[in-house]
Formats: sequence, structure tokens, C-alpha cells
Amino acid sequence: MSRIYPTCMMLLLLFTVTAIGYDDGDRPGYRDTPIIPGQKWRVHDSQRPWPTVVDPGAGSLPVPPPADAVVLLGKGDLSAWTSGGKDARWANVDGAMEARPGSGNITTRESFGDIQLHVEFRTPPEVKGSSQGRGNSGVFLMNRYELQILDSYQNPTYSDGQCAAFYGQWPPLVNACRGPGQWQSYDIFFVAPRFGDDGSLLSPARATVVHNGVLVHNDREFLGPTSHRSKPSYSKHPEMAPISLQDHGNPIRYRNIWLRRLDEGSEKDSQ
Repeated sequence: MSRIYPTCMMLLLLFTVTAIGYDDGDRPGYRDTPIIPGQKWRVHDSQRPWPTVVDPGAGSLPVPPPADAVVLLGKGDLSAWTSGGKDARWANVDGAMEARPGSGNITTRESFGDIQLHVEFRTPPEVKGSSQGRGNSGVFLMNRYELQILDSYQNPTYSDGQCAAFYGQWPPLVNACRGPGQWQSYDIFFVAPRFGDDGSLLSPARATVVHNGVLVHNDREFLGPTSHRSKPSYSKHPEMAPISLQDHGNPIRYRNIWLRRLDEGSEKDSQ
């Protein structure tokens, strides 16, 4: 019996460590991922504190685009979007664009650099799944830098993967989510990264983000393109690139997407 007991304890310890690596009990996340550069937390760290919940109030949506805006999605018109160079495979439902599970991501036909971007979205009214499996999508700036979309209303998940997170890098300052089935908004002020001729990073991508009228990122740096369970790092890419919306297997709806170009030279062009 004395020989069996230590063996059982070792197996139990091994199982416990393995389990913590992937899902730390009631706190979804990981403990076996890389440390995020410049932080003490791991990517998708299950121990990272959850942002404070803030009721954003009723709000007033939709927000009409200004006169100089590029309208990417009006009344369900998908013509500005593409699926692999062909027509976007998402659906027009009640004047909104809905991700059909399995249809794949969609991207804008045009490319952009520095922008002010307005996005309105709605997670499904019927709650299905939990953590990352509930109302998941994402807005990818320059096809690389993701602002997470998730139903984070009373839905615990790892902090850097909740709604309005720079996915895998920074949680939002607060959780300003509305409930399932309610329309929400992002106002994103994005500055693209700059690279030298030799490919070196001169300045990182940055963004200020307002979620449902509440500031959740204040001129915050992206640490590189976003990814799952891996450490971000930069490599040179074009000065402009498309925006993409993610199909993550949930019927997220989008409407009223527009942007204003903020690139250097825009002011001169308008004079």
C-alpha cells in the first residue's frame, strides 16, 4: 500500500498540472502559454483579473456616418466585402449582415491605414455555449490586429479574450458589454505601424477604442499581430491592408460600418 500511494499521488499531481494548463477550474484560460512581452501575465492567462463591469447605459444607435465617411456596410449591402476575392458569403438579414457559421471570414475590397472606424454588432439573442464559444467574432484591423467580439455579458472567459480585448494582449479597461441580442458599438481610432526600409519597426500599431460610449483602450499599443496562445511579434507588412470580420462559428450580426481615413496627406488632399 505504501508503494501504491506515492504513485497515485504523482499521477494525480500530473493530471492537476495538465488541467491547469488548459482550464483553471472555474476560470477559463491557460497557464502553459508564453509570457506577454512587457507584462507579467501569460497569453490567455486564467489568473489575470477580469475587468470591472460597467453598465454603458441605453445609448443611441445607429450612429449616422459623417459626410466624409467611407460606408462599408449600409442597409445590408455587402458589395464592399469579399470572401476570397468573390462575393461575400455572409447573409443579408433584416438589413444587417450575419455571419453564417462555416462561411469563412470576410474582408473589405479596399485597403486602409490610419482610420476612425465605427462598427455596430449584435451577439445572438439566444444564449448558447460559454467562454469563447458564446457569440464569438472579431474585427481585424489591417487583417492582423484583432479587436475581439464576444458575448461577455455574464460570461466568464480569459481576460485578454473577452469582448473589446486586443486579443491575446490587452483586456479592455472595463467590461462595457450589453446583453445578448442588443446592438452594441465600437468606435476605433487606429494608427497603423511604421516600418523602416530594412524591415525594422519604427512605431507600433496603436488604437483608442470606445465600446458602447465607454473608453476601453486609451492610445494603447498592439504588441504585434494577434494570434491564439502565442507571443506577438512584428514583421514588415504593407502600409495599407483590408479590414476583416471573423466567422468563429456564431451568427453574429453587423450593421452600419463606416470609416474615415486619417492617413498623412488627407488634410492636404481636402484643401
